[in-house]
Amino acid sequence: MIQVYCINTKTTKEFKESQGLKFRVYNSRDVEFIDLTHHTARLVYLRSLGFLLYKAALDLFPGCKLNMDHPISKGIFCRIRKSDGQLLNANDIAALRVRMRAIVADDIQFHRHEARIEDAIRMFSEMGQEDKVKLLETSGKAYTDYYTLGDVADYFYGRLVPSTGYLGIWDIDAYRDGILMRVPDRDHPDRLAETEDQPKTFEVFSESLRWNEIMGLSTVGDVNHACQNGMARELVQVAEALQEKKIVKIAEEIDRRYHSENPVRLVLITGPSSSGKTTFCSRVSIQLKACGLKPISFSTDDYFVNRVDTPKLPDGTYDFDNFDTVDHAALERDLIALLQGDEIEVPEYNFVTGMREYNGKRLQLKEGSVLLLEGIHALNPMLTKQIPESSKFRIFISTLTSTALDDHNIIPTDDNRLLRRIVRDYNKGAFTARQTISQWASVRAAEEKWIYPYQENADVMFNSAYLLEFAVMRNHAESILATVPNNSPEYTEAHRLLRFLHYFTPVSDKEIPATSMLRQFIGGSSFM
Repeated sequence: MIQVYCINTKTTKEFKESQGLKFRVYNSRDVEFIDLTHHTARLVYLRSLGFLLYKAALDLFPGCKLNMDHPISKGIFCRIRKSDGQLLNANDIAALRVRMRAIVADDIQFHRHEARIEDAIRMFSEMGQEDKVKLLETSGKAYTDYYTLGDVADYFYGRLVPSTGYLGIWDIDAYRDGILMRVPDRDHPDRLAETEDQPKTFEVFSESLRWNEIMGLSTVGDVNHACQNGMARELVQVAEALQEKKIVKIAEEIDRRYHSENPVRLVLITGPSSSGKTTFCSRVSIQLKACGLKPISFSTDDYFVNRVDTPKLPDGTYDFDNFDTVDHAALERDLIALLQGDEIEVPEYNFVTGMREYNGKRLQLKEGSVLLLEGIHALNPMLTKQIPESSKFRIFISTLTSTALDDHNIIPTDDNRLLRRIVRDYNKGAFTARQTISQWASVRAAEEKWIYPYQENADVMFNSAYLLEFAVMRNHAESILATVPNNSPEYTEAHRLLRFLHYFTPVSDKEIPATSMLRQFIGGSSFM
């Protein structure tokens, strides 16, 4: 049985908004219940689980500090340090699990309170939660909500379930130097998601977290304070320098392997939607030229089958993310010919007519040349199964947001890419914000099926998340999200994203260089 965790309410004026299950209906309203297969309800459940973990930890280890760090391995990675600074051991974790289950069995209510912002700041300051103090100080609000569970108070930027008895599907396991909080499966929320080891993804997150801690920018409150103190320009410059440094290292590694005993000739580049593949490909090409190589780039998109031959979803619409959307036999044949030194004619896909066309574009790999192939299926081993492994170099581009709202409120990594896609699609006139949001669930499902299973096969992972991204995006996204009709199913998500963006001190994009990854989405890129 799947429990219900929140509701969408719609008034007679057709205003649609997500509310908690304790919402009181005083006037005529249509009520639509949503469960854990819905993104909004899933966030409600995850926030509530975080509070359950915090309450149990304080009960067992008074004075401990909880950090909800990031999603990983189909769960959420957390660290709990006891008052003496020590991390939890196996016995501590076992005791914590028992205490959490006891709290669930007691079915304790979550209570929401409204307070003046200065009163909430004073309360959290007395509790030693400076992360929440900084966030609230920079929120610009007069009033705020906070929650209590028994004798423990905490802050969350969205609704919780009514009581702990709703939290039936979860577990905690030792993971690396912390805890993996296991959560329900997205598609089958009556059972736990199966864990999978992701050492490379974990290391990318850990590297970002270490840098944030060194710079004192672990939370949005930290970043807001820095921006309000006039450091925005410097933070933009540092963010650009960090990304360029990583791109240089990747190019130098490709160059080293090109000149090795088994030379790399084919660089495969992939990542989920709006991860920045196009700009990354351009920037790494420049650095490869600086190394003395001659990069040649093309995309798997040019090998799409004609639209009439595109696989279809059960509802009859085209499945553009399916592996068979690409004529992989023709692509692999051309790759083999190129790697043998042959000159070939490569196609160009006409997205207007839905046809693959040959317009005289010819390619040939000569001495010093390296081929860059970019596309969502580039790391799928079936795409290049006849090409020797030693000649391939695989790059996976992720967007792993490491800065949290505060110690107990992580930022979903999907929000980063969704906002990028909304702004880009709208500015290009491709889709409205409503259309982009409506497509997002199917986009994410396709990524889980066709892209993420191969990310750990990469030789290197590049994190395209940007320190000040949400602060910059706020200026671009707010007016676009406001165009979503309030009587549409997509309004709930648009409203959530608008509320989320209000936590960030806005930063102008005038300091963002034309070569930046962000320019691919907000406009003004020198690569487009």
